[in-house]
Amino acid sequence: MKAQLLVTGSSGFVGSHLIQQLMGRTEYDVRALVRRLPDVMATGVDYAVLPDFSTVTAESPSLLGIDVVVHLASRVHVMNDTESDPLEAFRRVNVGHTLQLARSAVAAGAKRFIFVSSVKVNGEQTAIGKPYTETDIPSPVDPYGISKMEAEDALRELAAQTGLEVVIVRPVLVYGPGVKANFANMMKWLKKGVPLPFGAIGNQRSLVALDNLVSFILTCVSHPAAAHQTFLVSDGEDVSTAQLLIRLGESLSSPARLISVPEWLLVLGATLLGRKALSQRLCGSLQVDITKSRQLLGWAPIVTLKTGLDATAQHYLSEQTQ
Repeated sequence: MKAQLLVTGSSGFVGSHLIQQLMGRTEYDVRALVRRLPDVMATGVDYAVLPDFSTVTAESPSLLGIDVVVHLASRVHVMNDTESDPLEAFRRVNVGHTLQLARSAVAAGAKRFIFVSSVKVNGEQTAIGKPYTETDIPSPVDPYGISKMEAEDALRELAAQTGLEVVIVRPVLVYGPGVKANFANMMKWLKKGVPLPFGAIGNQRSLVALDNLVSFILTCVSHPAAAHQTFLVSDGEDVSTAQLLIRLGESLSSPARLISVPEWLLVLGATLLGRKALSQRLCGSLQVDITKSRQLLGWAPIVTLKTGLDATAQHYLSEQTQ
């Protein structure tokens, strides 16, 4: 008998790729919970419209017969938040709406709830060679990370009360075809041949390719050992900012033009320009240990960093020619 799978956030960067992968899987019936129907609907996917997650109940038709929920929808991290109370805005969606959906799902008969959280629950920075693990005490810094931590805690409490199998997945920076924000900016800089002042940056950062993250989520959908667990997920191959730019430049056939500027000078300049957070992402380290994911679930990344960067670059180049 097929498992009934509900996916939220199906139009997003990760969710749309997950839906594409599920289209080829015969062991699931897939329902996508959306605020409005997409212009192009995936073949074989049942779409349920729910304008506001706060209104979902156990009697909602969208939850009828669902076995597993993959919850990707969230209020995402933004660099320049205009909300008067950003933490409250994040809590309303990432905590309140998540818990409302989970409560309704378990009351409707769902057995498992996969919550895609964030490495920001762990924190913002690690020392080189001392990666985050799932057993570390959470230390979120910004409202987004705090809201994700609070949602995790609320889901664990719900699991203890109801037996719902909660699975928490904390990805690092996700890249892949169609990636936006800073990653897209790096590709733009490289293609334009802009000299970049990161040649002396020797940090180490974990990344996760879109294919690897989706593969991991699908593993968590059905693996018995995933129940009631928290996982960090990455490509298992860490790079410095300089190494990332060099390898991404190779994928784009646009060699990186790196200038070796001392890290302290970069941080100072960025701070003076009001971009301290960006300098931390480019100069600081953030590594995760995926040993638990490998050993408990028998999972391994399905694509290498090179393959992931190549796919990302090719998609970017194809968009530039359209």
